[in-house]
Amino acid sequence: MLRFLDFELDRQLAELRGPDGDVIKIRPRSLEMLTFFAFNAGRVLSKRELMEAVWPGVHIGEDSLFQSIREIRTALGDDQRQRIKLISGRGYLFAAEVTDTTDTDAPEQASPAIEPETQSEPSPNRHGFSMRRRAVLVAMAGLGASALAAATWLPRFLAGSPVTVAVMPMAAGDDPQTARMAADVTRDLTDGLAKIDAIRVVVPSDAAKGVDYVVSSELEKAATAWNLRARMTEPATGAVKWTTSLSVDLADADAQRQQTRLTAGMGHALAVRINALQNTDERLTEGVPSGAAKVAIEQATASINQTTPERFRAAQAMLEKALADDADNIDLQVALAAFQLRGIQMAWFPADERETVETSIGAIMARALRAQPDYIPVLEAHCRYLSTTNRFVESLVACGKVLARDPWDGIALYLIGLSQVFLGRFDDALATFKQADSFDTPSVARWTWAIGAGFTYLLMSRAEDALPWLQRSIAITSASGRTHLLLAAAYQQLGRVAEARATMTKALELRPGSTALNVPAPTKNTSPVYLKASERIVSLMVAAGLPEK
Repeated sequence: MLRFLDFELDRQLAELRGPDGDVIKIRPRSLEMLTFFAFNAGRVLSKRELMEAVWPGVHIGEDSLFQSIREIRTALGDDQRQRIKLISGRGYLFAAEVTDTTDTDAPEQASPAIEPETQSEPSPNRHGFSMRRRAVLVAMAGLGASALAAATWLPRFLAGSPVTVAVMPMAAGDDPQTARMAADVTRDLTDGLAKIDAIRVVVPSDAAKGVDYVVSSELEKAATAWNLRARMTEPATGAVKWTTSLSVDLADADAQRQQTRLTAGMGHALAVRINALQNTDERLTEGVPSGAAKVAIEQATASINQTTPERFRAAQAMLEKALADDADNIDLQVALAAFQLRGIQMAWFPADERETVETSIGAIMARALRAQPDYIPVLEAHCRYLSTTNRFVESLVACGKVLARDPWDGIALYLIGLSQVFLGRFDDALATFKQADSFDTPSVARWTWAIGAGFTYLLMSRAEDALPWLQRSIAITSASGRTHLLLAAAYQQLGRVAEARATMTKALELRPGSTALNVPAPTKNTSPVYLKASERIVSLMVAAGLPEK
């Protein structure tokens, strides 16, 4: 809790409360800016510094900055501009004494049986991470991957002692171009890992000095692709703890995109593996469950790109049976929850069944979070759960926790983008979806950020820009139906009526019973900006042949 000028800024709940204790309504971006001001009270902050902290990676005009400052002044009753002062020619100064009331010496208490997203953090360990976890929550709300990377003012967080990792220079042979790419990927990988508090990156010369793991890799340039192989060993035992291999098509992107995908492909798999080793006591191999749980999860998700309602029900039954046989298996719990959440998003549960399913998923997530609060699959599922149940601000915070442990997690970025869409922040959402596309990790989820970008362009009335994204999503996952609905709307807006009707016919084959009443997402907590744009898209769908009721 930050206190200043008789106000309280609750960083865990992302709330600003006035002297009377009432919550003051303020937009997430403005709340982020106020938090930044509070962290830097008494220091003059330039306009550029403010914009880079609150809108990292996004090109905005000064009007957005001025609007947020006006909103903060209104919230604080700063009509005389004495709390946020304009320092001519230099920037803005937050003139207030700020007190952080986080109790870093409090004894650890047993967690009460309450909703996971409102539980108190545990008391800090010897590294003091608990206070940092509190400090980061509100600041992360609304940030995508580029924001997390750029907002260096944010304290980072993760529980437990960090593991030490030495990243060795990537072997590249004698080709100068390959050597340059290898050096750039090694640098970017090291920078990304260094942003994870659970990992302490050490210089390669210290690799033999008691580090936990050593990462080594090789890069080669073939005729059509970059091929990368990597492994992580445990010096104390000589055991290989992780291996991976990946290819990036030379014709698929420019050199910078190739570099980004090589880094993300290796970094994502490595971050997931280290997180698994820290949270599952060697129960995972290569970052996936072992034994019967592994078989059940792999079989259930094998059809993720070709899912139909019938196959979805069969896969759900498979996971339910596996969980009945192994009720305490966190991986099975998370897999079932994530699978059911996808069913909700795809509208494969009848309306009268949805509430029951959501309640069941909430119970699963509460148990999983109590058991493994820092385990990436649990945090991903919690992020998806909050997004699917229209708790968008909470979802932004939960997804930020995933990115704090794996900055290359495309699923978390997709879910952040969705929350930004429903909050009416279309420019932010588009940047987030494109960030996920640049990482392309995990590749099995690439259809999701493709549909996300296409949907966002449609909401912005940019149908021509939406087309290639939607078409690419369908090429990857042809059985969604939802993507066909959006593609039909895009064709209709562009006046390509015959294509719009043919696409709508296909959409209704894939999603029989779809109407203008049940196609839109639930409207709880959504922005008026989103609602207005969504109504326009539904009207285009109706014009393309979607039944009104």
